[in-house]
Amino acid sequence: MADFYQLLGVGRDATADDIKKAYRRRARELHPDANPGDPQAEDRFKELARAYEVLSDPQARARYDRFGEAGVGSGAQGPDAGSMFGGGLGDLFDAFFGGGNGGGGFAGSPFGTGFGGRGGPSGPPRGQDLEAVLDLTLEQAVFGSTAPVTVRTALRCSDCGGAGTSPGTQAVTCVDCGGTGQTRRVRQSVLGQMVTTSSCGRCGGLGQVIVTPCQRCGGEGRLIEKTTYNVDVPAGVDEGATLRLNGRGAVGPRGGAAGDLYVHVRVARHDRFVRDGEDLRTVLTVSLTQAALGARITLSTFDRDEEIVVPPGTQPGRELVLKGMGATRLGGRARGDLRVQLVVQVPTDLDEAQEDLLRRLAEMRGETVEPRAKGLFSRLKSAWQ
Repeated sequence: MADFYQLLGVGRDATADDIKKAYRRRARELHPDANPGDPQAEDRFKELARAYEVLSDPQARARYDRFGEAGVGSGAQGPDAGSMFGGGLGDLFDAFFGGGNGGGGFAGSPFGTGFGGRGGPSGPPRGQDLEAVLDLTLEQAVFGSTAPVTVRTALRCSDCGGAGTSPGTQAVTCVDCGGTGQTRRVRQSVLGQMVTTSSCGRCGGLGQVIVTPCQRCGGEGRLIEKTTYNVDVPAGVDEGATLRLNGRGAVGPRGGAAGDLYVHVRVARHDRFVRDGEDLRTVLTVSLTQAALGARITLSTFDRDEEIVVPPGTQPGRELVLKGMGATRLGGRARGDLRVQLVVQVPTDLDEAQEDLLRRLAEMRGETVEPRAKGLFSRLKSAWQ
C-alpha cells in the first residue's frame, strides 16, 4: 500500500484539520460513484478511507509514523474510530457526505453495508490490566522459584457467575438502542448529513439492561477482593524484569474478559553475593600469612561448600573464578561464573612476640620498617630533653 500521507496528499506535518479537509477533497474524487466503469475505484477508495482512519487518530498516527503500516495492523482501527464512524467505512463516508438516502451526498453508496455499517453491541468490556511488585531473594532469582503475589482486584461474582442478574432472571434488550449498543444522531451540514454514532447511555453499549440485579454484586457481575496468585519465576530473572500473567487482571463487568497482571520483580540485597549480569561476585578475606604462604579456605555458595585454593604470594584484590556457579542465563540452562575477590587483612593487634617475628622477617628481607614504639616513660623523658 502507498504511503498514507501521499494517499491523502498532505505532508507529515499536516494538522488534524488539514487531514480532514484533504480527505473530503480526495473522497469526492475517488468515490466509485464518481468513477463509473473503473474497476479499481473501489479499492482506491478503501485505501483512502484506511489512510484517513489511521491519520485522524492521534495514537494510531503516532504508531504509523514510528513503525509504518505494521504498527497499526492491516485492519485495526483507532480507539475512537467507532465512536465517530460506527466501525465501518460506509459510516466514515456517510459522516462527511451523507448516506444512501440523499442529503447532499452520493446516493446509493456501495459502502453503506459492505464494510460494517451499523455494528451490533460491543459486548461486555474487558477488565483492566493490573500491576504488582514481587519481592524475591537473590537465590530465587538465580535458580527460579514459585512465589506468591497478592493483589486487590475485581473477581467474578460467584452468586451470578458474572452475569449480574439475580438467580432465575436475565437481562433484557435495551429499548433505547434496540439491542445494538449504539445510538445515532443525524444532523444536516453544508456537506450533507453528519451521522454521529456513540455508545448507548442506557445500556453502556452492551445492548441489554438488567432489570433484577444480583444482590451481592449489584448487577456489576464482579466484586473487589484480595486474591493471591502463585507466580512461576523463571531462573535467571533480574531486578526490574516484568512478568506478564495473562487473564490475571481485573475481570470485566457483566461477564467481560479479565485483563492481564504485570508483575514487576524486585530482588533483595544479599549479605555476601552481588549479581553482575550472569555472574555473581563475592569477597573472601584472607590473613597476611595465608596470602603469603597460600591456604585452602572453605567458601559457602548457593550450590555447596566450595574449597578455595589461595596461591602462595597472593596479592590484595586478586580474583579467583569458579566456572558455572553464577546466575542462570534467562531462557537457558547455562550459568555464569562466581568471581571471588581476595582481600588481604593486615593484623592490627600484634602482641610483642608476633611483632618480634615480623621485625626479624623484615630484617632478613632487608626491608625498612618503623622502630618499635617507645614506652610512656621513654616518651616523657625525650620530651624534656
